[in-house]
Amino acid sequence: MTLVELLVASAMSVILVGAVGSMLISAVRSQPQLSKKAQNVSSARWVLERLTREIRNGIRVDQATTSKVSFLTYVRRTSCGGSVPPSSSPAIKCEVTYECTTTSCSRRETNDGVLIGGTPTTIFSGINSSSVFCYVPSTNPDPMVCGSASATPSTYIGVTLRIPNPSGPSSLSVSDGASLRNATLSN
Repeated sequence: MTLVELLVASAMSVILVGAVGSMLISAVRSQPQLSKKAQNVSSARWVLERLTREIRNGIRVDQATTSKVSFLTYVRRTSCGGSVPPSSSPAIKCEVTYECTTTSCSRRETNDGVLIGGTPTTIFSGINSSSVFCYVPSTNPDPMVCGSASATPSTYIGVTLRIPNPSGPSSLSVSDGASLRNATLSN
């Protein structure tokens, strides 16, 4: 091996180590943003699962806007707004209201037909938009598009949470929805 070959090999090694080092530094710097993004998405998915589970047990939608939904549903409680009893207790009908602002969503539980009152509990904070709910049937002429509630009772509620994106200006959207399974039992 000559001195020239050794110098060329050394220079190539320095360039390779520098490139690998810069990639490692870049990955370490972006890790907190990626972790925060994953945490935001995970929290939003948990809230969506809870919402859709409750919507599926729903009987009828009583109030419907893009930022608020009130519906009659079955909950496992001894009284509406009470504590959770053992799973052997039968489910009762309660009015559940979800209301979202531009920063958080809260849940309220009252007796059947009572749309005001109850103690709101914040279930999720850190959203970017109060337009969370959409309904089918809706005011949108396209029956396949979820939109604002129409005069016809809604049987499907879509939920979209827009959460901050720590690595960019746009929001992250997490969506789900559910049909009211017990809607035919309303009479």
